[in-house]
Amino acid sequence: MTDIALGAIPFGTSIDEAGSFAILDRFVEAGGTMIDTSDNYPFWVEGATGDESEATIGKWLAARGNRDRVVLSTKCGARPTVPGDRTLDSAEGLSASAIRSAVEGSLRRLRTDHIDVYWAHIEDRATPLEEQVGVFGELAAAGIVGAVGASNHPAWRVERARAVARANGLTPYTHIQLRHSYLRPRPGVRLPESGHVQVNEEMLDYVRSEGMRLWVYTSLLTGAYTGRADRPVPEWYEHGGTTRRLARLNEVAKELGATANQVVLAWLLAQDIVPIVGASSLAQLDELLAARDLKLDEGLRSRLDDPTLA
Repeated sequence: MTDIALGAIPFGTSIDEAGSFAILDRFVEAGGTMIDTSDNYPFWVEGATGDESEATIGKWLAARGNRDRVVLSTKCGARPTVPGDRTLDSAEGLSASAIRSAVEGSLRRLRTDHIDVYWAHIEDRATPLEEQVGVFGELAAAGIVGAVGASNHPAWRVERARAVARANGLTPYTHIQLRHSYLRPRPGVRLPESGHVQVNEEMLDYVRSEGMRLWVYTSLLTGAYTGRADRPVPEWYEHGGTTRRLARLNEVAKELGATANQVVLAWLLAQDIVPIVGASSLAQLDELLAARDLKLDEGLRSRLDDPTLA
């Protein structure tokens, strides 16, 4: 069953250990299972190393003894190798040695002996795909990782990697993680977050055709659907389609007695997409998890997907 995944970027930094534990506890109590992190969260924050999110989750898992109740998702490839680097210029990459070292670090911080979904966080075109696919296959065969995913990769690179895996009898990518939400960026715009790759129609067609599982981040545009003055719609989403889609979204939310955030999440879930959400408070988490009970019938889906809104 497709469900909401809890994003863990701020755990151990902007959300302290006690606050992180409270959110994780509430998430699991509410039936949540999927927790998404990375071996570099949040390296871009001054004073952080990239250990913080995984380490906080690891402490929580050890304290609660509930490793078997969660689906643990983490990533490799984008951790800086130069201390203090806040860019991707020194990213660890996806060589066999880098991945082996990365998974050892993640297992140690997460205090576990296996990772349920392990992702190539960013592309590494300097390392042959055969080498990348080979080491992910090695980890899967050893039971260290379960499913293997590609984050921030274009469809053609994912398909090429899957072909290499098939040809060599190795575990292929079955999960993809990209940026996606109800609103769409202005056509042709370059996102300011250089490592982010936006979902496009080709990718949606690809994952549906191949039966892959799509996880999406920035699903709520960091609060832009709340209408708060301090959470405006990002500049790169400013175009006529955004105005029309927001009006339709708010119209549907009012009819359902729901928040716009909840409708966006329900819209993603209805497409068998896993939305990754972050929450800074228990009240915010409760609001987002309530989206799982919001059902969009065919008529509402058609209105939200009306091509004239694009």
